[in-house]
Amino acid sequence: MSKSTKRDREREEAANIRAFTAVLTDKLAETKAELLAEIKDTYSKYETKLNAVQATVDDHTTRITGLERTADVTSTDVTDIQAKLSDLVADNAKLKAKVLDLEGSSRRNNIRIVGLSEDVEGVKPTAFFSQLLFEVLGADTLPSPPRLDRAHRTLAAKPGPQGQPRAVVICFHHFKTRELVVRASRKLRGKLKYKDSAIHIFEDCILEVLEQRTR
Repeated sequence: MSKSTKRDREREEAANIRAFTAVLTDKLAETKAELLAEIKDTYSKYETKLNAVQATVDDHTTRITGLERTADVTSTDVTDIQAKLSDLVADNAKLKAKVLDLEGSSRRNNIRIVGLSEDVEGVKPTAFFSQLLFEVLGADTLPSPPRLDRAHRTLAAKPGPQGQPRAVVICFHHFKTRELVVRASRKLRGKLKYKDSAIHIFEDCILEVLEQRTR
């Protein structure tokens, strides 16, 4: 092979190498661009999803913070309400005690008589029951018919002919006289009668006092 031919072949091979290198370089550049585009697109998609997730997290954080604040406010309100309720309960107990005390004081001079037929007292009940107590308990207990401020049946509806007669409430003018009657009636319990009808005399106590005595 002549030197000229050899040089031509070398030049041709060099040209082929340059052409292949150029093609390879272009292909690599194209592949790189495609990869970068795909990576960028994938990143963009993930970035969008991550932004959505972050927005959701931020929203949840805001809501949780709001709920925590609301819970704190509610807890404070509940504590305040409980304190006020405790005060109201205490005040109500005091008021109830005062009412019971006033009710008890208003009945301090009272007694109740059970067993007397309806209308037996006629049109002047106070005078009638004063005389009745004097007759039933005797002069040993009452030297004279006691002074009464008032006497009346309880406020329940008037019973029929076969119904149980209503109790009689009597208010004495003097507490000492009322005490004499109560003590004497206890001694004569089960023996008191008016016109062959058994009668019973009790203190006119409020319900709460009666419940305490039965405990």
